Amino acid sequence: MNGRSDGHTQGGESHEEPISPSVSRGTVVLAATPIGNVSDASTRLVELLQSADLVAAEDTRRLYDLANRLGVRVGGRVMAYHDHNERRMADPILDQVRDGACALVVSDAGMPTINDPGMAIVRRAIERGIPVTCAPGPSAVLDALALSGLPTDRFCYEGFLPRRHQERLRHLRTLRSEERTMVFYETPHRIDQAMQDLQEVFGPDRLMALCRELTKEHEQIRRGTVGDIVRSLQEDPPRGEMVLVVAGASALEARRNDPEAMDDRQLAALARDLARSEGLRLKEAIARVAAEHPLADGSLPNRKRIYALAVEEDEED
Repeated sequence: MNGRSDGHTQGGESHEEPISPSVSRGTVVLAATPIGNVSDASTRLVELLQSADLVAAEDTRRLYDLANRLGVRVGGRVMAYHDHNERRMADPILDQVRDGACALVVSDAGMPTINDPGMAIVRRAIERGIPVTCAPGPSAVLDALALSGLPTDRFCYEGFLPRRHQERLRHLRTLRSEERTMVFYETPHRIDQAMQDLQEVFGPDRLMALCRELTKEHEQIRRGTVGDIVRSLQEDPPRGEMVLVVAGASALEARRNDPEAMDDRQLAALARDLARSEGLRLKEAIARVAAEHPLADGSLPNRKRIYALAVEEDEED
């Protein structure tokens, strides 16, 4: 024991009496909020909204709107806690928790820290030995996975794809050998370009699902190949934020796409063979080979270096 008389042990374990069965003093609670259907709110979330001493919300207006729809009154002090101030506000919030307050952290939808604010306060709470817990609930990632029909025993969450075309391609290339099911977020104004890039990197035959308006009245799940989804976007452009669930590479694809499988000299030899077999100019063959064999960081091999090696081998023949 550290001799403190404020109800806390050295490891951050609180011995304060709980405010209610679901609301503990001296604790940070990350609570999931509905992603669409307000009926998905848990009874624990309702109790926390009513009883927590402090509520840190990504958007205070949305917090009050949610409370109104749930028919509850937010009982504690409400403060804005978002991407632009979460690091600065973490310690002031935790100071109050150390003094015995229960601090509730909520985002606009889903679980804080999952592509939403919250990580800064979790990390600082761990560093300071302050208890952190979760009130679990709705999750767009898990909902989309469950509805996709794709393998869920192993998956990776990739968040929002990069906004810029080249950065997006580079990121996707690093995933060509990924065998786990992949989950991405995307917005309506970028979905066309994102799907074109998915098709370029993974090919049109990779299975996937596009999930939108999850848990809402107009929930829609489009399943098929990447090529199918690209065509469906042209015929019926979707609205609202969406979740993309993409099948992982097969074991054969993973071996073939291994970014460390070939060095520049091997790529040069492959390009020479391709040029001869398909009647391509050497530079065209090199461009194709380079695009099909990205490096581990998603960038493409140096085509000038490959060309020089290919020419060198031609001269030696």
